[in-house]
Amino acid sequence: MYYEVVTIDGDYAHLKRTDVETDDLKIVARALLPAEINEGTKLKYEALQYEII
Repeated sequence: MYYEVVTIDGDYAHLKRTDVETDDLKIVARALLPAEINEGTKLKYEALQYEII
């Protein structure tokens, strides 16, 4: 699955899925994401891990 970081709100990031059409945002604890993320960062979720692409 592919995501883009829409906003960062304290200890959480709001992610929008980019590989399917949806308006829903997924809220993910920043501890589960790479430390280098910023708003607009593109991520891939695979094998229970997020990585920057």
